Amino acid sequence: HKGLHVAPLWVGGLLRERLFGRSTVVLTSATLALGGNFDALARQWGLPPSAAAAGGSDDPVPDPDAPKWSGLDVGSPFAHARSGILYVAKRLPPPGRDGLPPAYLDEIAGLVEAAGGRTLGLFSSMRAAKQATEALRGRLETPLLCQGDDATMLLVKRFAEDEATSLFGTLSLWQGVDVPGPSLSCVIIDRIPFPRPDDPLVSARQRATDARGGNGFLAVSATHAALLLAQGAGRLLRGMDDRGVVAILDPRLATARYGSFLRASLPPFWTTDDRDKVHAALRRLRGAA
Repeated sequence: HKGLHVAPLWVGGLLRERLFGRSTVVLTSATLALGGNFDALARQWGLPPSAAAAGGSDDPVPDPDAPKWSGLDVGSPFAHARSGILYVAKRLPPPGRDGLPPAYLDEIAGLVEAAGGRTLGLFSSMRAAKQATEALRGRLETPLLCQGDDATMLLVKRFAEDEATSLFGTLSLWQGVDVPGPSLSCVIIDRIPFPRPDDPLVSARQRATDARGGNGFLAVSATHAALLLAQGAGRLLRGMDDRGVVAILDPRLATARYGSFLRASLPPFWTTDDRDKVHAALRRLRGAA
């Protein structure tokens, strides 16, 4: 079967004309602030940069007729710096195209063992999730489920009901898992979730943004990755008593120029690259010596 799929390069003009230009609109979400402010998503919706960002080198051509807007970050009920650790495995090699390197599998195994299971593995592809599951099922002493073993909601239920069980999967788990309590103490993200570089729509949107005087990579690919990272990291703290670790294995979060934008999009966890400290914290959480 063949088909032709059509998508707009930019929906900002439509939103501006049909929505923001006609009504007062309130937009709310836990992940609207990316890179520390609302500008990244505002640009996608046809809104101008905020006054603080105006004049930046990556701003589009100013539009004096654009709707006015204001943003308010009301904070979070969670004390992120006391409740969670962001672990960036900066000593690992950059992720490759040929699946998870052995060092990544060792890193994942060490985290799951330290946590005593209790781990949600969020992978950028089903191939990677299955590779990790096949490599670690016989190596770990705790149960390991993988998306595709059963209906996803049944797997999430089994994961939530058994503290020692871990669950590996991909995109739908990044956004759809709500497991408060000790069954989820560690969230592992294997790599920065950039869109595929050969995606024709992403490539066209980046080129269009560059042509308007913006930064196509930052506005499209990095913003997409930042939003998914924020949603994935949000799986950790679901209740006021939750504690744990978000482990991002991709060292580019610490070493790449765009890493600061991505880190600023994550909750303000206490951050470290010290593997031993992270393992010790996970062992303390499960009451192990």
